[in-house]
Amino acid sequence: MLAAIPFPDITPEIVSFTIFGQTIALRWYAMAYIVGIALGWQIIKAALRRPNLWRDGPPMQISQLDDLLTYIVIGVIGGGRLGYVLFYKPAEYLANPLDIIKIWEGGLSFHGGFLGVVIGVYLFSRRHKVRLPALADIIAVSATPALLLVRCANFINAELWGRPTDLPWAVIFPGAAAQSCATALAPCARHPSQLYEAGLEGLLLGAVLIVLAFRFGALKKPWLLSGVFFAGYGLARFLVEFVRQPDAQFQSVGNELGLALHFGGYGLTMGQLLTLPMIIVGITVILFARRR
Repeated sequence: MLAAIPFPDITPEIVSFTIFGQTIALRWYAMAYIVGIALGWQIIKAALRRPNLWRDGPPMQISQLDDLLTYIVIGVIGGGRLGYVLFYKPAEYLANPLDIIKIWEGGLSFHGGFLGVVIGVYLFSRRHKVRLPALADIIAVSATPALLLVRCANFINAELWGRPTDLPWAVIFPGAAAQSCATALAPCARHPSQLYEAGLEGLLLGAVLIVLAFRFGALKKPWLLSGVFFAGYGLARFLVEFVRQPDAQFQSVGNELGLALHFGGYGLTMGQLLTLPMIIVGITVILFARRR
């Protein structure tokens, strides 16, 4: 018998209700963003209250934090939704453009949300004359709770699962796609890669950034924490890609590992190719910050 963990009896929706014939649901995925942003807000607030953490004092006043939160929320929701529409289902939403605003039905892209936050933080710094390096560093520290919770929500949604494995902590995810490797003798058990990412991108990276910021004075070195975030997130995602199910379009006969770039039986998945620039940029920024 295969030693594996059955998927828990939990649904993506926390609660749902109907208004004027339209069903609206509050999902764990949306709640992960809400709680993650709230925790990040508290981290920034705690840092702003400690002037000794900064080389030239806090980059902004606590009274400006609500305005920053507005920019971030708009960036997360707007960028995340547009990223999902453009990256995953452009033809479907082109045929039904009104469905784009139905965010209560789910569908947010991490990469789109990340880009939206970058744009929002830049616009906020320009409008309020806030030092961008210092702002970017504290945003990097505060982003990790959302990464942790969103990856846990991915697990609850039974999406972005890993490759098949016979490890004792493997999870039997529901759905025909997840069970495509099942046989008559045993179900298909897979790596819970969402939880791996939650641990690496959220817990571990978050702990490193918080300790550097609040214990070792890293906020006094502009761009250092931003570089650690880029390099840390990129490295975590690169490692998890070894056990994460690759994109279906890259799988073919003789390329079961779904390598987007392969040579002599070795290669890299698309996720690894996309994270390599993050690692390179992160290391470069760290070296730049240390030299300064």
